[in-house]
Amino acid sequence: MTIWTHTPSIDEANAMSANTIVEVLGITITDIGADSITGTMPVDKRTHQPFGILHGGASVVLAESLGSLAANLACEKGFVCVGLDINANHIRSVRSGVVTGVAKAVHIGRSTQVWEIRIADEADKTVCVSRLTIAVIAAS
Repeated sequence: MTIWTHTPSIDEANAMSANTIVEVLGITITDIGADSITGTMPVDKRTHQPFGILHGGASVVLAESLGSLAANLACEKGFVCVGLDINANHIRSVRSGVVTGVAKAVHIGRSTQVWEIRIADEADKTVCVSRLTIAVIAAS
């Protein structure tokens, strides 16, 4: 059973991010499961910090992008979801390759949602764990 109130195709989900930071950083939605959203991001000059490793802020952009998309797919018609708070624990550094984030719901309520996003490297070692709190507001 799915948690989504509507489910776009992978192509539609990726098209929603045209001309945004998601596109600039090369983030791509790769799977919309019954209860999770998965996406990837390259670790390269766009996402490095000055020491040549994945920038923590880039990890947060990946986490919030996946969690926000998931939240909006899980909210009722006539409402939109916006980020209220995010935290991130950076566990391991990455110099190159691709990281993969998976967003899963912790709580889906009428006025708030909470999402956990795990980001891993190509060896499936945890790079970052993030928790995103979402406000559910009436669409204008």
